[in-house]
Amino acid sequence: LKGGLTGIAYELVQTPDNGLPLLNPMSEVAGKLSVLNGAYFLLSQNGGRGVLLGGTVGVLPRRVAILGAGIAGRAACEIALGMGADVTILDVNVNQLEKIRLEFGNGPKRRLSNPTMLQRECERADLVIGAVLIPGAAAPKLITEEIVKSMKKGSVIIDISIDQGGCTETMRPTSLEEPVFEKHGVIHYGVCNMPAQTPRTSTQALTSATLPYILKIASNGIQETLKNDAILRAAVNTRDGKLTNRAVAESLNLAYTPVEECI
Repeated sequence: LKGGLTGIAYELVQTPDNGLPLLNPMSEVAGKLSVLNGAYFLLSQNGGRGVLLGGTVGVLPRRVAILGAGIAGRAACEIALGMGADVTILDVNVNQLEKIRLEFGNGPKRRLSNPTMLQRECERADLVIGAVLIPGAAAPKLITEEIVKSMKKGSVIIDISIDQGGCTETMRPTSLEEPVFEKHGVIHYGVCNMPAQTPRTSTQALTSATLPYILKIASNGIQETLKNDAILRAAVNTRDGKLTNRAVAESLNLAYTPVEECI
């Protein structure tokens, strides 16, 4: 604000169909990594239950519950199915679950999320992946402490939503140096910015998605771009020393100015 910066938030660039083009690449990377990390911490030497997600001859595959059927949840579903796991994906939006069916057929079980269904699937799961996102807001605490207490000892929770506060009551942010902690016998993984584990892939994916917007600003200038591009205009957080994001202004108890007044 003091420097007069025009700040455009990646997570607020939203298309008319509610897509998040600059967030999607990182959500996909995080979703895929969630299963890889979950499988790693299920190994006995890492404190897990000592199970292989895909099972083997005569041994049933292990259960994976994915909360959220958006970009991250879909990516997690893809990897978990590829590893041979028994996958259940939950969402409150039937259209999102239908997209999962169209892409993966009857491979994953699809469930409309409610407290009873959520508790049942978490109790049964060896690996729970929280992939819940409310753009611009904190993630809802769907996995309560009571649910965690009911889970299998040595099971794993990977909370992708930790960047938005986490969807697990018992979760806290962790680091790559100390990625997990145990509570109620359940391994909790709360690493923020999971795509940092694959910096080459993540950087290439993110810059590819961002480049068209950068070229537009570079070609037309920021003033003309914001005047003519409603998608970028809606993502402006700061402009000419004014805070133009109402939610941020309210959370920090600062004055809010509509972005239209700064163009």
